[in-house]
Amino acid sequence: MLALEPDPDFADGWLISVNGVPSSHVVLGEPRVLAFEYMQWIATALRAHVAENLDANALRITHLGGGACSLARYLADVYPRSRNTVVELDGELARLSREWFDIPRSPRVKIRVDDARDVAASFTPASRDVIIRDAFAGAVTPENLTTLEFFTDCHRGLSPAGIYVANCGDHSDLRGAKAELAGMAQVWSHVAVVADPPMLKGRRYGNIVLLASDAPLLDANSPSMPAVARDLLGGAVPAQYKDEAWVRQFFSGAKPRRQG
Repeated sequence: MLALEPDPDFADGWLISVNGVPSSHVVLGEPRVLAFEYMQWIATALRAHVAENLDANALRITHLGGGACSLARYLADVYPRSRNTVVELDGELARLSREWFDIPRSPRVKIRVDDARDVAASFTPASRDVIIRDAFAGAVTPENLTTLEFFTDCHRGLSPAGIYVANCGDHSDLRGAKAELAGMAQVWSHVAVVADPPMLKGRRYGNIVLLASDAPLLDANSPSMPAVARDLLGGAVPAQYKDEAWVRQFFSGAKPRRQG
């Protein structure tokens, strides 16, 4: 069941819930306003990676799961020449999002009603620069979007300097995030994460942003790191960027999930 509620904290702000779970937030006329903290973290990490590795004038971005296209609206505004494809399983949500909100028209933002796993399996080599996985069934990411085989399909679809980004909702044991990172590290050369400290210390359920690329990701020597750290710490929920050395120690001993 879809629910649309006004957000009293934002003029023209709207919260979209699916079966009682908050799914998206949109502020009409303000595509750069991202109310969900994890989306702010994704935006910060992406801006840095694009600045250091990709052509901002020719970005091909695929969103596996998109809700009401909050991130697609944001990226289409920040990168006006980008091409965003949002893969959304819920056809009614896709239809109503177009009807309710100021989502840029195709090709800036194309909404494709389809299954994210099937779409990933069909990726042609090096056909996109950014893949963002933000798909949930209720409060859980479908397991078939967390496997080694899924990551292999996404890796094939990315350009050599492209980046894979996943919003992982996990519990305090962080077993899900560790299993995903173990699989990602078998497929990509570099991995990193962004999350708030209580989440990283396993104190609660929350979101952890997982990053992977064959191009070097940010580390202490990256030109963008000071700005990234400042932006992450300055948010309503202060977060930290953890580089590859930390991440590999974090998921040490975890095994990737396998399909089937």
